[in-house]
Amino acid sequence: MSEVVVKSLKNLQNEVSYGAGQTLLIDEPVGAGGDGLGPDPYTLLLAALGGCISMTLTLYARRKAWPLSGVEVRLRIERVHAKDCLECERSAEGFVHRIERHVTVKGDLTDEQRARLQEIAHKCPVHKTLTSEIVISEMER
Repeated sequence: MSEVVVKSLKNLQNEVSYGAGQTLLIDEPVGAGGDGLGPDPYTLLLAALGGCISMTLTLYARRKAWPLSGVEVRLRIERVHAKDCLECERSAEGFVHRIERHVTVKGDLTDEQRARLQEIAHKCPVHKTLTSEIVISEMER
């Protein structure tokens, strides 16, 4: 299990430590009261999903020896009323977070290979995590 440690610095800046001494800075945009020195938490969430999709497709194509030369994943998130969300199954009231994505695969691929890669894009581990029930509990120190 991987672990991430987040420590507040100044204003809304936070240092994220992970792996073997690796760090990154997260912040909020200036318009939201931050200093704009790093990605905000929702940007990181979308980056995690996009990165997972890209890596999953790359590994799948590599295993199949398909000529995939690149993947581009565009993502955006919005908060919508549940009653306005046609795809929503669990929530009927309040708000839901809706993520839109567009996956472009590059390379000399057949139509069948492209279609299969689009199917596989929905099966990356982060996608599965975000679409399943998530429990956040206190951890022992």
